Amino acid sequence: MTNTLSPAAAPTVAPPRMGASAWGRIAICIAIALPAVVFRIGGFAPNALVDLLVFGGAVVAASFLLAWAAEAAQKDIAGALAIAILALIAVLPEYAVDLYYAFRSGYDPAYEQFAAANMTGSNRLLLGFGWPLVVIISLLVARRFVKTGSLPASATRVLELERSSRLDIGFLALLALVAFLIPLMGSIPMWFGFVLLAAFVWYLWRASKVTDDDDDEELVGMAGNIASMPQRARRWTIVALFVVAAAVILSSAEPFADALVDSGSALGIDSYFLVQWLAPLATEAPEFIVAALFALRGMGGAAIGTLIASKVNQWSLLVGSLPIAHVLGGGTTGGLPLDSRQVEEFMLTASQTVLGVAIIIALRFHRWSAIALAALFAVQFFVTDTNGRWVLSIVHIVAALVVFWINRRDILPTITAPFRRPSSPAFRD
Repeated sequence: MTNTLSPAAAPTVAPPRMGASAWGRIAICIAIALPAVVFRIGGFAPNALVDLLVFGGAVVAASFLLAWAAEAAQKDIAGALAIAILALIAVLPEYAVDLYYAFRSGYDPAYEQFAAANMTGSNRLLLGFGWPLVVIISLLVARRFVKTGSLPASATRVLELERSSRLDIGFLALLALVAFLIPLMGSIPMWFGFVLLAAFVWYLWRASKVTDDDDDEELVGMAGNIASMPQRARRWTIVALFVVAAAVILSSAEPFADALVDSGSALGIDSYFLVQWLAPLATEAPEFIVAALFALRGMGGAAIGTLIASKVNQWSLLVGSLPIAHVLGGGTTGGLPLDSRQVEEFMLTASQTVLGVAIIIALRFHRWSAIALAALFAVQFFVTDTNGRWVLSIVHIVAALVVFWINRRDILPTITAPFRRPSSPAFRD
């Protein structure tokens, strides 16, 4: 908190410090994560359900620490690169779990399905639930500003994306098209993984060249508390949170992932279902909360921008890392094989991504588009057979083609955005 003093007393002002409540939240997260550390060091493993609660709780708690630190880091890292890095750090827990499944599949073929299951589930959850969530929150929050006359009435119906989002959407569009190669190939080859990793590096480099007008946006909440600290203390605090959270996540990822699989048998629930939906829900909860907080503060563009960047990260860094982790675990150098179910899942995920790109390609997110995305996402839980997944994929593609035609003037500027030199303060079409 910052003290307000008279100019004469200014030289004696104490540096701003975090409040007791902020430190208390950090302490609560560490307390929740501590049992997992004790279990891991002591080698305790009472049963699958206890392990699931202990290590799952640790992953969620550590995810909050990561999210707070990443958001506060925007004080020192500005522009689109900050959003890209925030999105990357926020999904690290998901990466840890998914890469463990891919690594384990190298010497245990039974785990091959889980690597793809976790990735496709988290990817569809992000777009089908996360995107509509922040859009609806943003539109509801906009009502306050419409009443004061600071925003037009249309702000309650359509969320306008920031122009700098054109870069992320362009990358996502290209990655979505490339993603259709995965079901066609029936696997994720090593060479394809390296191509996706190169695309991620290219994306970070391009994002570092983009600057925004909102670089000085005030941070609030936990991030604001951390950001208000003196520079040296702030940076040490952020580094400490990163290190502690990373250590907890890395030590908890393996037992949490195994507990998910084993708990399915214990509870009589399909293990595939738990891995595909429960794990992503736990690991991405802090990311959704960060985006929702952005939206609640009237920063809808930054909120959806964070989730769009996360989609880019997933389709490039995460998918590209899966075959490499599989090979490091003892798998063949051909890459990560996919069975017929995984081919269908990737097809459904890629088609949903294309629809998402079509909806936001004009840098406008209408409330009815958000409702439609959420509805199509919900439908898949009632579609449990092969024919149903293919039909839903076709529905995604047909709907995307219609929306692309409506927004056809925005297609060329979007797909060329990753190749164009950005101008300050953002891309200009």
